[in-house]
Amino acid sequence: MLVESGGRMRGSLTGGCVEGAVLVACQEALETGRSAVHRFGYSDEDAFAVGLMCGGTIDVLVQPLDARSAAAPAAPTPTPGQALAPAESPAASAPAPPAAMVARVPGTQPAPLPGVATIATCEDAAVAAALTPLVPRTALANATHQVAAMVRRGHTGLVRVAASSESAEPVELFVESHRPPAHLVICGANAFGQALVEAARPLGHRLTLCDPRPAFADPASFPGAEVVRAWPHLYLADAAESGDVDSRSIICVLTHDPKIDVPTLSLALQLDVAYVGAMGSRRSDRDRRAALRDAGVDDESLARLHSPIGLGLGSVTPAEVAVSILAEVIAVRERRPRVTSLSDDDAPLHSPKA
Repeated sequence: MLVESGGRMRGSLTGGCVEGAVLVACQEALETGRSAVHRFGYSDEDAFAVGLMCGGTIDVLVQPLDARSAAAPAAPTPTPGQALAPAESPAASAPAPPAAMVARVPGTQPAPLPGVATIATCEDAAVAAALTPLVPRTALANATHQVAAMVRRGHTGLVRVAASSESAEPVELFVESHRPPAHLVICGANAFGQALVEAARPLGHRLTLCDPRPAFADPASFPGAEVVRAWPHLYLADAAESGDVDSRSIICVLTHDPKIDVPTLSLALQLDVAYVGAMGSRRSDRDRRAALRDAGVDDESLARLHSPIGLGLGSVTPAEVAVSILAEVIAVRERRPRVTSLSDDDAPLHSPKA
């Protein structure tokens, strides 16, 4: 969450639970120039007090920024009179991985080396150079190892580094990793492709619509998506080679045309991607799986294919089908093989982050 000196806020931390108190904390940081960590939690004594009504606690690092401060990749460039409370989720628009913002967390004792640094690569030398102003020399090697590992994984959180002496408190660093958005490749310029592009736009994915038919692949029909007029299997091969498709990528084949589906899925199931799904009836799915086996796809790879695509929500219209597809993508990403109504069980609402 970014707070300007005039009180304007951009972004959110909890969706409203503690934003008012964080605003006050940011304004105090702007006045004093000092960083601070604020803890907010549910108050049993006064349910209307500042706190998390849903339970739990949240630690918020408030870091004043000025024109000399390093800006996080893809974040608004800070200007004098702004304070930043970093959000927990990685930015969706970072230019290229790996990248991160690292902030020195103030402790109970005055921090001699406060500040913010940016890291554009996870190479040890670059990480060490960025951390040098933030941590004591004796703790630099340990901090470099931990921060570089966190940036490589794309994680956001705290790194605690032992101090140089037994009497000094450990150094804490807040590491906010920035990664580009996951790439959602939609094969099929039809009503279902249009609906999926529209439904996926708010999720922050990089969207590509691929179809070899120029008459159907009209960019005006798919706002927010890059439209590629090419055979999807050829596009995927080039994208995989260039790194535009990676382990977080999502491939949805909505063409229901064997001459497109089979070569596209044959390649997609060989790639290290997060999700591969294909649209079609039960009969089409059986025929397609048989064709994929004939094309040399083994059973282990076929087990990764989500077909018929989407969750069984009773979806009928293209817009409803798009919701069912994205719901399945999220369930797969969160490793939830069985999805039920939240009201029907007492499982945690959110998957723990590794």
